[in-house]
Amino acid sequence: MARVGIVMGSDSDMPVMSKAADILEELGVDYEMTIISAHREPDVFFEYAKSAESKGFQVIIAGAGMAAHLPGMCAAIFPMPVIGIPMHTTSLGGRDSLYSIVQMPSGIPVATVAINGGVNAGLLAAKILATSDKALLERLKKYSEKLKKQVEDKAERLASVGYKNY
Repeated sequence: MARVGIVMGSDSDMPVMSKAADILEELGVDYEMTIISAHREPDVFFEYAKSAESKGFQVIIAGAGMAAHLPGMCAAIFPMPVIGIPMHTTSLGGRDSLYSIVQMPSGIPVATVAINGGVNAGLLAAKILATSDKALLERLKKYSEKLKKQVEDKAERLASVGYKNY
């Protein structure tokens, strides 16, 4: 059963949203991904958000651009954590999306990651789930160690070509 719902307003969001899915897959977290336009198909959206809890979702990752209502509306209906990913837009570079998602009214929180922050959204969802899943917590610790090793390897390569390694 999927523990994370990933929803986006358009297929143009897929390159960013797939990064969240990739991280969840790497960490062994089941998810379900779909495209729903909160503005163009509100009835489909409301059914998605209302049924998310009964489907077993514990977190929703919602990506949206421009007016970016999808994450906030998910948070208004779904009683568990929602993570918003603001999408980069051509008109305002994603600042419009960021402000729309981060400026939720009191009582409707949306955890918000950076513009196009799919990787961090996936990691944040996994960390939320790991508060009650020791096996997932261990996989997250191993992931962090992998990141540390990657940095150490890069520093070694830099030193090997003559740059000082502090």
